[in-house]
Amino acid sequence: MEESRLCQWSVIRSVLAILQWWGFNVTVIIMNKWIFQKMDFKFPLTVSCIHFICSAIGAYTVIKVLKLKPLIVVDPEDRWRRIFPMSFVFCINIVLGNVSLRYIPVSFMQTIKSFTPATTVILQWLVWSKHFDLRIWASLIPIVGGILLTSITELSFNMFGFCAALFGCLATSTKTILAESLLHGYKFDSINTVYYMAPFATMILALPALLLEGPGVVAWLQTDPPLLSSFFIIFGSGVLAFCLNFSIFYVIHSTTAVTFNVAGNLKVAVAVTCSWLIFRNPISMMNAVGCAITLVGCTFYGYVRHMLSQQKQTPGTPRTPRTPRKSMEFAPLVNDKLEDKV
Repeated sequence: MEESRLCQWSVIRSVLAILQWWGFNVTVIIMNKWIFQKMDFKFPLTVSCIHFICSAIGAYTVIKVLKLKPLIVVDPEDRWRRIFPMSFVFCINIVLGNVSLRYIPVSFMQTIKSFTPATTVILQWLVWSKHFDLRIWASLIPIVGGILLTSITELSFNMFGFCAALFGCLATSTKTILAESLLHGYKFDSINTVYYMAPFATMILALPALLLEGPGVVAWLQTDPPLLSSFFIIFGSGVLAFCLNFSIFYVIHSTTAVTFNVAGNLKVAVAVTCSWLIFRNPISMMNAVGCAITLVGCTFYGYVRHMLSQQKQTPGTPRTPRTPRKSMEFAPLVNDKLEDKV
C-alpha cells in the first residue's frame, strides 16, 4: 500500500512539474510575441538584455540568498577562458530567438526550433567527424521533411525571421558542441548555467542594445504608451524566463529521458495552439501537417537516442562508433536529458 502511494505521488509530481514547465515556456513565448506585436515594442536586443538581467538576479537569489541550489565553483581563469565564449553563443541564441519572434508567427518559429537535433548531429559530424548510427540519420528525415513542408506552406513567411530562427538552431547546436570541449570538468545544471552565463551575456549585449535600439526605445516612450502595464509585461517576461530555467531543473529530476523528450515536443504543440488562439495567425492545413510531422520526427529521434544509449549500457552490446578523444572524457554542460533541449 505504501509503495502504491509513493508511486502515485511520483506520477503526480512528474505531471505537475511538466505542467509548470509548459506554463512558463508558453507564457514567455506568448508574452514576447505580445511585446513585439501588440505593444509595438520592436526591440529584441533590449528585451533579451532585460531577460539576462532578470535571470542573473534570479540565479543569484536562488543560489546565494535562498540556497536552494549549491554553487558549482569555477576558477576565475576558467570563467573568461571557457564560460565567456559559451556565454557569447548563449547570447546569440537568445537574441536570434527573439528576433525571429518579431518577424514570424510563434507556430512557425517553434517548428523551426525543432530542427535543432538535426543541426546538432550535422555539426558534430562535420566539426568533430563523429559517427552516428544509421537509425539516428533515418530519424532526422521526418524532421527535415516536416520543416520543409512547413516553410513552403507558411502563409506569413518572412525570410529574415526564418533565417534568424534557423541560425538560432545553429547557435543552440554550437553551444551544445562547445560545451563538451570548453566545460569539461564541470557538470552544470540549468541554474548554475544561468548564474555564470547571464552576467556575461548582459555585458556582451548591453552596449549593442544601447547603440542600436536606444534611440528607438526613447521614441517609443514618447508615444505615451501605458508605462506601468508595459514595464510589468516586459520585466515580467524576464522573470518568467528565469523561472523557466528553474522549472527545467525540476522536470529533469522528476521524469525519465523519454518522458522529457515527449513532453518537450508536446510543449511545442501547446505553444502553437495557444499562440493561434491569441494572435489568430493564418495556418493552412498543409502547414499544420508539416508541423505535426516535425514533432513526430523529434519524438522518434529522442526515442532512437534513448534506445541507443540503453544498448551502450548493456554489457556485450556492440557500441556505436564514436570520435576518439585526445584527452580525458568531456563532461556535458547539463544533465544528459537536456542534450537536445538546451
